[in-house]
Amino acid sequence: MTRLSEPGLRRLRRLAAGFALTVPLLLTACASPTPADYAAQQPTLDLRQYFNGKLLAHGIVTDRGGKVTQRFTVALTGSWQGDEGTLDEQFSYADGRREQRIWKLTRASDGRYTGRAADVLGEARGQAAGNALNWRYTLLLPVDGRTWEIDFDDWMFLVDDQVMLNRAVMSKFGIRLGEVLLSFQRLPS
Repeated sequence: MTRLSEPGLRRLRRLAAGFALTVPLLLTACASPTPADYAAQQPTLDLRQYFNGKLLAHGIVTDRGGKVTQRFTVALTGSWQGDEGTLDEQFSYADGRREQRIWKLTRASDGRYTGRAADVLGEARGQAAGNALNWRYTLLLPVDGRTWEIDFDDWMFLVDDQVMLNRAVMSKFGIRLGEVLLSFQRLPS
């Protein structure tokens, strides 16, 4: 059996101690944020209040390298009756294309939201806390004559009563494809 010298044993102990300190830091760095991380942030985001009336959004789509591939604006009209809402989105792209998406939204008492739209596979699910909402869904996206199922991990952050920022990461099979960045502005009624 081989015995380590005293200097070798000290090096091994330092390596083990460094490893013990590094692994938790790496695991923490890899952890994804949750809505609960923003629970104390103000102002509190209530989709029923924010998406009620007319809004205008400006956005870009970037590829996985960060290159802007699309620019667009969205005219939105939202209305709610209790915990049931409709959000009509009218997209205008820089290349002249136009699209519409109509969301049917439902709020649960615990800050959870669900939503459906014609081009969303199944049901979108969201959780709000503090000034943030994390919204996850699969969008049926037409690309070159085919329809792709693209997963969206969508985060919305209320900045103040008028402005909300939105960052959505798009992925397929767990591979990051790009991002959608939006700035929402409530319009005077």
